Order: sequence, then structure tokens, then C-alpha cells
Amino acid sequence: MHQDIKVIISDLDGTLLNSNHQITAKTKEVFHQLYQKGYTIIIATGRHHIDAKAILKELDFPLYLVTSNGARIHSPNNELLFSFDIESEIVASVFQLDIDPTITTVLFKEEVWLTSKTNKKINSFQRDLSYPPEVVDFSSLRDYSAIKLFFTHESHEVLVALKDQILDTHSDVLSHAFSLPFCLEFMDKSVDKSVAIERILNKEGFTFENAIAFGDGFNDERMLAAVAKGLIMENAPAALKNKLHHLEVIESNDSNAVAKYITNHFFK
Repeated sequence: MHQDIKVIISDLDGTLLNSNHQITAKTKEVFHQLYQKGYTIIIATGRHHIDAKAILKELDFPLYLVTSNGARIHSPNNELLFSFDIESEIVASVFQLDIDPTITTVLFKEEVWLTSKTNKKINSFQRDLSYPPEVVDFSSLRDYSAIKLFFTHESHEVLVALKDQILDTHSDVLSHAFSLPFCLEFMDKSVDKSVAIERILNKEGFTFENAIAFGDGFNDERMLAAVAKGLIMENAPAALKNKLHHLEVIESNDSNAVAKYITNHFFK
């Protein structure tokens, strides 16, 4: 099967990045070898493109970048190929709901992310403040349009209740994903990593049968299910592993698992 694979797809947090949100030297080395061997490489993440680019500049070679769970696609030469935002009226109607004030709410916009409060746990994901947070009073905004609507809380159950509350009135216009148990994300209904990846595959003359993917979150679910070989990280939620029980589970993101798998199956 691996001789038909021409495209390598990976999520970032919990997958390609270790728990310190870093790309290890081993992973850099392996992905450089993939690039030199002519593989098409796609990074597909829930992160904003400015944030993701600050991390991926360490790889120092051109690749496709799918960000905000598919709301943005950038080509290897950094050209914006696709862009889709949630309409202002839709986000505004979500904010009219009675949202638990202990939840941190974030709007990801093009140049800044607006947040209801300072959240050290979320801020720790950023090593480069080229995409800065700004604490705002959301009731004072005029333009609510956003790449992504994001909520975080220590309790997964609190976020599940919020997810049900929002989808009760917005399921026709919004899709959702838990990128981590404490991270609930909403995008336009048309946005998903798998949809964005299919656009790239079509552009390059490939299909999902030519692709392998690595992921650890529910925002990776459709991507992992669509490719010829989907690999789930050991650190992924048990519910995702159970849902995609037919897929192979590899080691954790702190064990260079992606790099190990590629080395064992593509370089030997």
C-alpha cells in the first residue's frame, strides 16, 4: 500500500508537535527527507495560519498549509488558495445565547484573536506573538465575522452542554469539533479539514487513496477516515479511538511517533 502513497498529511498539536508545542529535531529531519524524496506534504491544523506559520518556519521547506480546520488553505509558495469566514450575523446570534461566563470565548479574526478573558493555558500554545490576543467586551463589537469561533473550559462536560446549546439553533449553519477535550471550535458548515485537503489533492492530481494522515482530535476524524491510511495518536481521546476503531493507533506525540512511523514504513 505504501508504494501508492504520495501525500503525507499531519495535524500539529498532539500529533507533530510534542507537549511543549515544539517540532523535535528528529521530526524535522524526517520531514526534510520526505520533501527531498518528492512527497507532497500537507499540515492540517485548527490553528490560525499566522500562528501555524510561526511554528512551521523551522521546517524551512515549502508545504501546503490547511488552517482553522479548513477555513484557510495556503500553497507551498504562501499563496492564499481558499478562504471562508463565518458571517457576522451568525456569530452575533450565538453571542445572544446565555453562555456560561466561566467559559473563555474567542473569535479568531485575520490579524488578531479576540478573547473574553486572559487564559494562560491557551496562551501557552503560542510561542510567537505575531498573532496576538486582545481582551474585548464582545457586546461592544460591530463586526462579528470570524474565521473560527472557539470556546475553552477545564470541564469537557461544560463544553459538551454548550455545544448542544449552540447546535440546537445553529446546526444548519455551523459545524463543530473538539480539537482537544477542553477546546470546542465552530466553523461554517462547509468547512472541514477533509474538504480542504480534497481541494489540494485535486489540484495536485491525487486522490485520498494516495494519502496517509496522522491526527489526534475530533477535528481530524473525517480526514483520518478518508485517506488510504489513517493513524491515530496514542494520546488521542478514547472516544475518537473507539469511533475509528478500525484505524491503527501509534505512539504518543511525545515519542516522535509520526517520525518513527514514516522512517519504518517509507525509508526502509
